[in-house]
Amino acid sequence: MIVLVLTGSIGMGKSTTARLFAEAGAAVWDADAAVHALYARGGAAVGPVEAAFPGTTVDGAVDRTRLAASLQDDPEAFARLEAIVHPLVRADREAFIARAEADARPVVVLDIPLWFETGADRTGVTAVVVASAPAEEQRRRVLARPGMTEARFQQILARQTPDAEKRAGADVVIDTGHGLDHARKQVELLMARYTAPAAD
Repeated sequence: MIVLVLTGSIGMGKSTTARLFAEAGAAVWDADAAVHALYARGGAAVGPVEAAFPGTTVDGAVDRTRLAASLQDDPEAFARLEAIVHPLVRADREAFIARAEADARPVVVLDIPLWFETGADRTGVTAVVVASAPAEEQRRRVLARPGMTEARFQQILARQTPDAEKRAGADVVIDTGHGLDHARKQVELLMARYTAPAAD
């Protein structure tokens, strides 16, 4: 089974590219959605997070605002939170891959926004795909979002691995800067490459 990691900086079209992979027949796992489910009522992270950061859950779910406030007060808090959440996310991802394999899905796409930033290893990964667009297009997309400011955009960029480094570390780059149809064609070609019968 082919396992692709899909990543990309803010405003680069990663989420749209993930949707295009799903439309082309890939099984797509979303890291952000997995964390959201872990933090939701009944999620596996709720109890451990409350135990580590008392007062950060409300009505059986993690309150992200309270959690963020708690993290601000403790320089070692992020490491403690990651020690709770990362294994749960990894287990969710591995279970998803196992289900896809059992269902004979030929391609799995792991949508992981902070792939490069977290230094994840490539064990079991066929290729890393980076969604990218010109910097001016990225800026236009991000500043069009509700509540976004130039200062906020710059803060986010400062925490992310530069796009040039991501492109250099990618096996495949999907150029999202020329419209949806252009991006879709690239995804379809990549899917065709990975699902074509092996040559004799």
